[in-house]
Amino acid sequence: MTTQNLLVELFVEELPPKALNKLGAAFSGVLAEQLKAQGLAAADAVVTAFASPRRLAAHVTGVAAHAADKAVQQKLMPVAVGLDAAGNATPALLKKLQALGADVSDPAAAVAALKRAPDGKAEALFYDSIVKGASLQAGLQKALEEALAKLPIPKVMQYQLETDCELPGWSSVNFVRPAHSLIALHGSTVVPVKALGLTAGNSTQGHRFEAKVSPVLLPHADQYDEVLKRDGSVIASFAERRAEIVRQLQAAAAKVGGGCQPIEDDALLDEVTALVERPNVLTCQFETEFLGVPQECLILTMKANQKYFPLIDASGKLTNRFLVVSNISPDDASFVIGGNERVVRPRLADAKFFFDQDRKKTLESRVEGLSKVVYHNKLGTQGERMARVCAIAKAIGQQVGGDALAQQAEQAARLAKTDLLTDMVGEFPELQGIMGGYYARHDGLTTEVAEAIEDHYKPRFAGDDLPRNNVGLVVALADKLETLVGMFGIGNVPTGDKDPFALRRHALGVIRMLIEKDVALGLPELLALSTPVFGDKISGNAEALIDFIYDRLSGSLREQGFSAQEVDAVMALRPARLGQVNQFLSAVRAFAALPESPALAAANKRIGNILKKAGEVDAHVNPALLQEEAEKGLYAVMQRLLPESEAQFKAGDYTASLQTLAALRAPVDAFFDDVMVNAEEMDLRLNRQGLLKSLHVAMNRVADLSRLAA
Repeated sequence: MTTQNLLVELFVEELPPKALNKLGAAFSGVLAEQLKAQGLAAADAVVTAFASPRRLAAHVTGVAAHAADKAVQQKLMPVAVGLDAAGNATPALLKKLQALGADVSDPAAAVAALKRAPDGKAEALFYDSIVKGASLQAGLQKALEEALAKLPIPKVMQYQLETDCELPGWSSVNFVRPAHSLIALHGSTVVPVKALGLTAGNSTQGHRFEAKVSPVLLPHADQYDEVLKRDGSVIASFAERRAEIVRQLQAAAAKVGGGCQPIEDDALLDEVTALVERPNVLTCQFETEFLGVPQECLILTMKANQKYFPLIDASGKLTNRFLVVSNISPDDASFVIGGNERVVRPRLADAKFFFDQDRKKTLESRVEGLSKVVYHNKLGTQGERMARVCAIAKAIGQQVGGDALAQQAEQAARLAKTDLLTDMVGEFPELQGIMGGYYARHDGLTTEVAEAIEDHYKPRFAGDDLPRNNVGLVVALADKLETLVGMFGIGNVPTGDKDPFALRRHALGVIRMLIEKDVALGLPELLALSTPVFGDKISGNAEALIDFIYDRLSGSLREQGFSAQEVDAVMALRPARLGQVNQFLSAVRAFAALPESPALAAANKRIGNILKKAGEVDAHVNPALLQEEAEKGLYAVMQRLLPESEAQFKAGDYTASLQTLAALRAPVDAFFDDVMVNAEEMDLRLNRQGLLKSLHVAMNRVADLSRLAA
């Protein structure tokens, strides 16, 4: 069976830039899957996606003009239904065969061609037939319709298209953007499929302004990107266009000198790649007076509003140069450069104006204004929320660092949300916290308090930095705990993929701070400090919240590479101080690697089951009541090893503590082989249960070792 490579392109008006890469991948992916499913393309066919602002395309290797015929066996019906007592075909069987296209002119011959085979308890009739393979036109038509239907488009638009029939008129088409042409080339042959009111051909349009010819004719499927680049001045591949932009950005930055580098922002790079068909990077500049504005403001306005790449010098400071990715390459680029410089100037002037105006009022003078901003209809205003965060921060600060830390944390928490009322944050909400830090320094506040105000939202996302100092750590914990306790207290619990208040992110932030900063407070203790500040605004939902946080912690630990068994063993004990969790996990991993581990884990599970059935058991042993040699031997070894293991645990050497207990394997095995725990004599039974209780307590200080049992 001979094959040719296939090229399909849909030429449209400008596609949504933030979605372009996903649209290109989805279009090519579904198209290829459908061709493979119909036997028109091999399972190992190479699929290349193309996506530019005005086109989606796919190149698929080794596509057949006609799929191979397939032998198919179909179950018809039970023999008892298809044949009568004499073995002749029933009307039901003949009707079924006719529907499948079988020749029933001779019923006896038709029955003889069928196969009989067991089907469960009964016997059934099966029909063998050859299904003709799909033609490329029919198969591609189906694949194209499926690819368009499955594009991840949140919202389509409706537009009118002139009909190509004899009677003039218009038809309505629904798609993400108006489509203007369709290409379907199998090698050099056009496949006349239809989509969105268009019939496929072999021509497309190039660059709006710089195409050398119009339309661009494609002689062969394999020449798509080459011809578009040469005749249409378009780089069709998203990845190639992105790489070219990166290359030009680096070259332009090197030409500026001074160790300058363009700002790193993958999302911006993807968006700009989706805005141009043939990139041309140009260097622009703005007045140095604007550098007096915090660089975060300038960077944000250039990236968010203009899609520019600010240049940072070797020390990480913003320069007055920026890079523009243009879609045109004129001989004289001065007009393009000048136009971009004129456009950015009012934006920077606005940022400078906001910054100057905001500094005319202190953060302290804005505190009262928080009481006029609604936070949540059940939890009150931002002013009330600020008071709760202050109380929680003061309480945590007192526990962690005494009066001095408590006072600084309370001050930072009082001012942390005031930048929400500034003009700059009103224009750029992404700068909340950051601007508060700048304004705090302008007000003469200490570095610790200013950094705490700036950092109290941290960590904002996975991998983000933690607060730089203890004041920031305390305020960040207080802020996140207030949100968690408050939202759970009014029943705003995340469900499925819905989490409007980012409670999962807040929980992971609390977990990271408690673990990485090794905060000397337990999680239950922190929640107990955070709950009373709400008064009667919330109802008790503490158990659900603590379950929620421990669930997030378990998931995070598994993502870090710990096994489900290891995590389950440690988390079963609900460790209060999260800073110890990683040490517990390392100790469990080392213990699980010991040859004694499986037997001791199984014994621990057995002990747990015995104690569970026994009810309340006192961990006390009377040596005088030990009768069997095995129980005496176990007790003697416990007297020697348990104090050593406990001392190692208290010293924080959890790995050694567990490994010390490994020597218990032989006496524990002997105990279960030779000793009847539930003896008839009550005093013997209670004493043996007490012995096991003492052992159980010692073995499960670090983790529930029974969870390691197979």
